[in-house]
Amino acid sequence: MMTKYLNKIYFLLGLIFFFGACTDDLNVIPQDDDEFLSEDFYSNASAYEQALAGVYGNLSLTGNDPGSSNISGIDAGTSQYGRVLWYLQDLAADEALWSYENDPGTKEIQRNIWTPANPVFRGMYGRAMFSVALANDFLRQSTDDKLAERGHTSAVSSEIVAYRAEARLLRALSYYHLMDLFGKAAFVTEADPVGTYQAPEYNRSQLFDFIESELLAIEGDLKPARSNQYARADKGVAWMILAKIYLNAEVYVGTNRYADCMTYCNKIIGGGYSLASNYALNFMADNDFNEAGTNEIIFPLVSDGVVTQNYGPTTVIINGEVGSIEANNEELGAQGWGGALRVRKQFAEKFINGGADDRNTLITEGRDIEIVDVADRDSGYIITKYSNRTSTGAAGSDPTFVDTDFPLFRLADVYLMYAEAFLRGGGGSETDALGYVNDLRDRAHAENISANDLTLSFLIDERSRELHWESHRRQDLIRFGLYTGGNYNWAFKGNGANGIALGNHMALYPLPIESIAANPNLTQNPGY
Repeated sequence: MMTKYLNKIYFLLGLIFFFGACTDDLNVIPQDDDEFLSEDFYSNASAYEQALAGVYGNLSLTGNDPGSSNISGIDAGTSQYGRVLWYLQDLAADEALWSYENDPGTKEIQRNIWTPANPVFRGMYGRAMFSVALANDFLRQSTDDKLAERGHTSAVSSEIVAYRAEARLLRALSYYHLMDLFGKAAFVTEADPVGTYQAPEYNRSQLFDFIESELLAIEGDLKPARSNQYARADKGVAWMILAKIYLNAEVYVGTNRYADCMTYCNKIIGGGYSLASNYALNFMADNDFNEAGTNEIIFPLVSDGVVTQNYGPTTVIINGEVGSIEANNEELGAQGWGGALRVRKQFAEKFINGGADDRNTLITEGRDIEIVDVADRDSGYIITKYSNRTSTGAAGSDPTFVDTDFPLFRLADVYLMYAEAFLRGGGGSETDALGYVNDLRDRAHAENISANDLTLSFLIDERSRELHWESHRRQDLIRFGLYTGGNYNWAFKGNGANGIALGNHMALYPLPIESIAANPNLTQNPGY
């Protein structure tokens, strides 16, 4: 398996050709063909792997340096793929609070008072559509006809099938996030000419069908699970996205697909993955090399303190975990941002009321669980789930830009999805469902549960204990009917100190106003 360092070198080689581009609208289509790759570039047989690395690189970087963004009119912090995804899934739910509410868009996201003008929406939509554009151009440049025109040998052709499948998967991943967050998107494929600025709008049902059909079509062309280079997609990643869309199909398209979710959970579980022996290994600076990267993490967003410096989710989280009182920067291997992140009371209580649990990394001493004033960084508990130290205790390569990869998908989630699909009537075995949940609790040295304890209400809390701050929470709460309305409130939900009900329309985010202005085919979501 290729080391993370070498993989990041490939990322850099791929990034050099597109990070000079500046996009003027949120369809993120290049202004001319030269903004992607020239014929001279593709005349080299090695260019295709570098170009594919550029598609992957868009998940980690935003420009030529940590402070630059190739999405025009928005800074690097609010256009980094993993960071804005984390904001929209976790900061907008019941787990985290960001202390510095003057940061553009942050207050509105975490208090659920957003408007279509919020820059975080522009960052997420623009970055995801840029991924689509990059994948499309790679697919245009790697057809059989293009290979023949450039005189490439059968050796290149033999690899290109898998490369093209990976590009299609990355495009499907971006459309999955757009479908989940916004419920619609401009739809562009490699069949559309470069410069198609006003693409048609696809609704949730159309996006669902496209994602499903794409992943099923490319399954045979992807490398087997766990056999590709680190941080590159394989069958396991395709199965994971399919399992996710099937688990949420009732939300997305109004259809029960739990049996299909179970099918793909079983494929992943049978794909050779295994839990790391220690929960914390998934969130350390060497989570690419240790047991987590080898066995449990299905797909990461890479981070490196030297090679791929960026203000991505793990850089934000780890620096944010350094408390204003504790000054625990040495422990975390990070400089820290003075108490930028704390946890909401309702999240903390899931651990406090749950008994011994290694997943509980709350720091409570000298702190009050209540947060009355978000700007008071000394109030509320903090948490230290992620670290910029390795499993041997060494600090990461940089005190600000961390080495810790973000585990976008990992096996523990599959175990919990299996249990949920079972409870929702998707088939499977109660023995297996209970066993998978208790495997996670065994690893955390938490008390095992019985079959009578395995309920949906238990699972939504267990998902928070296992998967907090991993960009799942908003999606989970929506699926369980707990996000909008007033059945479950948390601190500052709807801008109320103790939480107030949210309108049902807030289960979808609004499309950015800039996107609609650029493309008259796009329509705003109801309620905005």
